[in-house]
Amino acid sequence: MRPLLHPMLINGRTGDPALYIETLFEQRAILFDLGDITALSPRKIRRLEHVFVSHAHIDHFFGFDRLLRVLVGRDKQIHLYGPDGFVNHVHHKLQAYLWNLVDRGLRDLIFVVTEIDSSLATQTVRFRLKTAFAADAIGAGRIDEGIVVTDPTFRVSTAVLEHHTPCLGFAIEEPAHFNIWKTRLAELGLPVGPWLRDLKRAVIENRPDDFPVRISSSMTSSNEHDMPLGKLRDVLTVTPGQKIGYVTDVADTADNRKAIVELVKSADLLFIEAAFARADVALATERAHLTTEAAGQIARQAGVRRVEPFHFSTRYTGEDERMRNEVMAAFAGQPRMKKDP
Repeated sequence: MRPLLHPMLINGRTGDPALYIETLFEQRAILFDLGDITALSPRKIRRLEHVFVSHAHIDHFFGFDRLLRVLVGRDKQIHLYGPDGFVNHVHHKLQAYLWNLVDRGLRDLIFVVTEIDSSLATQTVRFRLKTAFAADAIGAGRIDEGIVVTDPTFRVSTAVLEHHTPCLGFAIEEPAHFNIWKTRLAELGLPVGPWLRDLKRAVIENRPDDFPVRISSSMTSSNEHDMPLGKLRDVLTVTPGQKIGYVTDVADTADNRKAIVELVKSADLLFIEAAFARADVALATERAHLTTEAAGQIARQAGVRRVEPFHFSTRYTGEDERMRNEVMAAFAGQPRMKKDP
C-alpha cells in the first residue's frame, strides 16, 4: 500500500538534522528539527504547517531564520513545538529584527509555539507579525499519552529525553491506509474523483453508517448526490498506517532507551542519530550522544522494520558506509567479528 507520508533527510546523514515529510495528495508538509534548510525550495517551505524541534542547539534551530524570511509577507500560520524554554528561544529570534513597518502590510504571519516540559505540561504562546511578534499567551495544558498533534491525516507523539538538556523524540503515525477498489466502484456506478478523499476522511473519523458522503465527478458538478457511509465501506480496504520515528541527540542511558523504545515501538521506519562509531563510546558518553552500536540495538529492541541512521559526526566524513554498516550489524544482532579500528 502506498504510504501517505514521504520523509526526506534534507542534509543527508552528516549535515544539520532536518527531516522533511510531505503528505501525499495534500499540499502541506511537516518538519522534524530546524537545522540548515537552505536546500529546501521556498515552495516546500511554504507547505509547512507543523515544525517539531528536538532542542535549540544551533544545528537543530539554525534554520528558523530561513523559515521566517521565506514566510514574511504571506498569510500563514505555523505551529512549532519544542522542549521546556522553547517559547523564549523563538521569541528572542523574532525580537532580533526590527518590525516597525508591519502595520502597513495586509498579510499576517502567525507562529503558535508550544513548549513541553519533562512532566508533559505545556505552555502555548502566539506571535503575530501584525503585533511585531509580541508574545500573546494562549494558555497551559498537558499532553495526554504523549500525543502532541492529532490530525485526520497523522498523529504525532513525543517523549522527553536527556541530552544534558531536555530533548524531544518524536513519532508520527498515519491513522490508516486505504485501497480503493475500482471494480466495486464500477459495480455501484460510482466515479473516481475527489469525493473519495471525503470518504476516506469519514472512515478515519469513525463516522456512523448513516453519515452522508457527497458523490461527485471530477469532470462535472452535475448528478451530485449523497450516499450513506455504510453503503460505501466495501469500495475500500483499510490497513494500519505507516509509523515513522525520529530520535536524535540523546545520551545512552537506561531511561532514554526505555523511553525511545516505547515511543517508536514497531515503527516502519526509524530515523535515529548515530553520532559516534562504536569504538568511540567514551566520546559518545561524554557528549551525550549515541554510538552506531547503541542506535542499532535500540532499533532492534523497538522492533522497527527499517532503520535510517543519521547525524554522523563530521569526524567520520567520507565514512558513511562504515557508520551505516555498524548500525546495521547491531540492528541485525550480529556479534562483533573483529577488533574495531
